[in-house]
Amino acid sequence: MNTTATPAPAHARADTGPDIECRGLVRIFTVADIEVQALQGLDLVVEQGELVALIGASGSGKSTLLSILSALDVPTAGQATVAGRDLPALSSRERVTYRREVVGFVWQQTGRNLLPYLSALENVQLARAIGGDRTHPERATELLDLVGAADFADRRPAELSGGQQQRVAIAVALANNPRVLLADEPTGDLDEHASEEVLRTFEAANRELGTTALIVTHDPTVSEHVQRTVQIRDGRTSTEVLRWTHTDDEGREHAMAEEFAVLDRVGRLQLPTEYMDQLSLRERVRLRLEEDHVGVWPGDRATRQKAPEAGAAPEPGAAPASDAPATETDADGQPLTRRQLREMGQ
Repeated sequence: MNTTATPAPAHARADTGPDIECRGLVRIFTVADIEVQALQGLDLVVEQGELVALIGASGSGKSTLLSILSALDVPTAGQATVAGRDLPALSSRERVTYRREVVGFVWQQTGRNLLPYLSALENVQLARAIGGDRTHPERATELLDLVGAADFADRRPAELSGGQQQRVAIAVALANNPRVLLADEPTGDLDEHASEEVLRTFEAANRELGTTALIVTHDPTVSEHVQRTVQIRDGRTSTEVLRWTHTDDEGREHAMAEEFAVLDRVGRLQLPTEYMDQLSLRERVRLRLEEDHVGVWPGDRATRQKAPEAGAAPEPGAAPASDAPATETDADGQPLTRRQLREMGQ
C-alpha cells in the first residue's frame, strides 16, 4: 500500500521560498472614530505551484487580505510577501509594476475584468501589450484555448455568458505569465454549471502553467478543485483541509481529505464552533499535556476541581474523571494564584 501526493507543477525558478507568505498580518480601519480590526494577526503560507481556496463568512477578512496581496491596500502591521516582494515596502511605481507583472487578478464583477468594446481575443492582446510583450501575438490565442474560450474569441463580453466571461477573464489575468493568480469570488454571480467550468479552468491553468493560485470564495464546491482549503474566521486563519490521492493495493486511486486546526507562531488556535458549543467551552478552558496530545476541558467552576484520567479522553458533555489532584482553593473556594501557591511552598 502506498500514498502519493498530486501537487501541481511549478515554474522553474531560482528561489525556493513560498509564493505567498503572511506573518502576523493586521489591518485596522477607522470608521467614525471607531476602530474595526479586519485582520488580527493572520498567518498564511502558499507554496509555489499550489492551488488554494480561502473561504469564510462575510466580514471574516477575506477581501481585506486579497486587497493587501493585490497591493491595493497596505497592512497596519505584520509582513506580507508575494513572489519575494515585500509588499508594505513597495513604492507607488513598484506597486504598478507588481500588479502588471507579478500577479494576475480575476474579480467577481465582469466590468473589472474585461473591456466591453473589445472582443475576447482583443482583451487578452491588450493585456499583453500593456505588459510590454508584442513579440508573440499567437500567445493570446493559446491562452484562450487553454481556458476553453477559443470558439468565441471574436465575441465581445455582452455576447458571452457569465461563465464564458470569467474564463476569458482568467486568460487576461494569465496574459503576462504572472507568478500568482488571485481571484475574488470568481463564481459568485454564476450558476452551478458555470461555476464548475470556471473552477476547472483554474485547475487547468495551475496544472499546465504551474501558476500559484489563491481563490477567495464562499462557494462550497471549490473544495473539489483545490489542493488545500483554508478557512478564515475573525481575521485569522482557523482551519485547513488538505487533499491528496491515495492508491490502494489494487492500484485504485481514492481522493482523501483531512481537516487540521491552524496553530500560529505564538501557540494560538481556534477551536471549531461546533466543538465549543457541544462542550460548552467559554472564556477559560483547562489544558492537560499528555504523552502525544493536549486535552482541553471546560474551565467553569463546576468542573474546576476535577480532571480526566491520564491518557483517557472525556466524553462530550460529561464532567472529567476525578483521579487527578484537586485544584488548591482559598477560603472562598476560589483557585489560588501562582503567587499564593509559591508563598505556601516557602
